[in-house]
Amino acid sequence: MTDKVRIDTLGADSFNRNNEAYLARQAEFESNVRSYPRKLPLAIAKAQGVWITDVENNQYLDCLAGAGTLALGHNHPDMLQSIQNVITSGLPLHTLDLTTPLKDEFSAYLLSLLPGQGQEYCLQFCGPSGADAVEAALKLAKKHTGRSGVISFSGGYHGMTHGALAVTGNLSPKEQINGMMPEVQFMPYPHLYRCPLGIGGEAGVKALTYYFENLINDVESGVRKPAAVILEAVQGEGGVNPAPVEWLQRIRKVTQEHGILLIIDEVQAGFARTGKFFAFEHAGIEPDIIVMSKAVGGGLPLAVLGIKKQFDAWEPGHHTGTFRGNQLAMATGLTTLKHLKDNQIADKVAAQGEWLKDQLAELQKRYPVMGNIRGLGLMIGIEIVKPDQAPDHMGSYPADGELSALLQKKCFENGLILERGGRHGCVLRLLPSLLITNDELAIFLDKFENALLSAGVKPV
Repeated sequence: MTDKVRIDTLGADSFNRNNEAYLARQAEFESNVRSYPRKLPLAIAKAQGVWITDVENNQYLDCLAGAGTLALGHNHPDMLQSIQNVITSGLPLHTLDLTTPLKDEFSAYLLSLLPGQGQEYCLQFCGPSGADAVEAALKLAKKHTGRSGVISFSGGYHGMTHGALAVTGNLSPKEQINGMMPEVQFMPYPHLYRCPLGIGGEAGVKALTYYFENLINDVESGVRKPAAVILEAVQGEGGVNPAPVEWLQRIRKVTQEHGILLIIDEVQAGFARTGKFFAFEHAGIEPDIIVMSKAVGGGLPLAVLGIKKQFDAWEPGHHTGTFRGNQLAMATGLTTLKHLKDNQIADKVAAQGEWLKDQLAELQKRYPVMGNIRGLGLMIGIEIVKPDQAPDHMGSYPADGELSALLQKKCFENGLILERGGRHGCVLRLLPSLLITNDELAIFLDKFENALLSAGVKPV
């Protein structure tokens, strides 16, 4: 029996090593909840920088990068060395919330990157996912204010745990999940291509700004004053929608006036991804709570809150988690943060993002199915539309989720990995390593155009 178990467990060595075989075994081993293998049908053998090699020795340009987790790309030598340093140092691999010299150094460096070099902030190490950090932020806001409501925004994504899902806009994962966290009020998030008020342009942004302020001030709004407002300064899964500066600044002003904690979710947009260290910096504001994960751990599981000290209402042990002390993630996180800061990667990313959007705009002239190109830095979305159908009164064409899915498939077949998002999955999303070169971005453009042609999209 022992030998049979061992053979079944390690049997991948005994059959033909191809993607299909590994995927079939994964389907046998894992729950139906798995998602990425359905869109990106490969088994990864190795990866380096922005390149992934599958078990059949096919190469792919990776513009997903662990959903933005791998800021320095795959297997950066400094990252590998930082892991080796921990392994040979004698440190335990996790320490609950006990401190170590490594944790001390990581904490000091991370705080130095927060507004005002972190003088007004403290850190809370959470469980290893961004969703757990969101849960902690919501609980803390309620504890501090004594209020129970939360305002969130349509199109927002904050995680799949119970409270985080309650403040997430996407309705699909909420189906048949009863008893969601109560008193979550959703409000429309600005969308310059598909204005939720049907106005569009600056007028739409101004109307949404007024709408938010009026809801908070109106004694007949029907919405009790909330404990917190939670939002992304650039919505990621919701289709790469940057918040207009004026709107975000007014939300900060109104929340401060009313003693409502502003929680900014920087899980995907943080750490130089948008051309600044944090996406909220584009508006020059300071959140009360900053949610950080993904890149903060350098590719390993870590989630941290930056909390303004005046709102740190926790009592000892009131939000815990076994893996708060992931030493390997603190080592790789520290290496990532230092590399980003020391090499001024945010400035590089800002310039590359503008160049790439210009190149995509040129491509858009030939392929009008690319209805809208948006984003900041290396967080870019391409909304796929039906240009042969009538536009709405704002000039926006109907979304084409089917073509978007086909394009993702054709990109994969052309050796390019990218993700989809937005309503109906109509937005192709780029989240490559922040160290991607201009030559590699040119390869992306070639592969993307080949995918358009392979999908039957004819240039005009």
